[in-house]
Amino acid sequence: MNPDLTFLTLNDLIETSKAGETGFAQATQENREPGIVDVLKDGEESCRVAAVELRDQVSLLGGVAHEGESLHTGVFRGWLSPKVVPISRDTKLILEDCERGEDYAKSSYEHAMKVEMPESARALVAGQYKRLVAIHGRVRLLRNRYPATQVATERPARR
Repeated sequence: MNPDLTFLTLNDLIETSKAGETGFAQATQENREPGIVDVLKDGEESCRVAAVELRDQVSLLGGVAHEGESLHTGVFRGWLSPKVVPISRDTKLILEDCERGEDYAKSSYEHAMKVEMPESARALVAGQYKRLVAIHGRVRLLRNRYPATQVATERPARR
């Protein structure tokens, strides 16, 4: 077991969780439909709790939790910044972006679960993964209630 790899993996999950917390918080602010806010707030709270639990786990194992976002989580969550995207988005687009964020988080957790680490860390990551999958499912169910996003297609010219 490589302690450095364990700390690197847990710190990556901290960054992913913090980015998710920020993403869900901003999605909540952008949302304009009742019934959606509860799921977005649950996602935000779940991510916040996950980051705290992961920081505590790193400390218990004798490591140092790194604060701040890594480049990859910040870039991925960049869609949420109103400065980056100064347009209003409808609920379907908000939910699609939240789902993409959760897809990213799921892949981070799936990678982390393949890393050899102490049992306490493994159990924590597995439990958080289950919560993440539950939130992801709720977001997907809400997203599926909306009609497909229209994508303009260009017709080929007739000869």
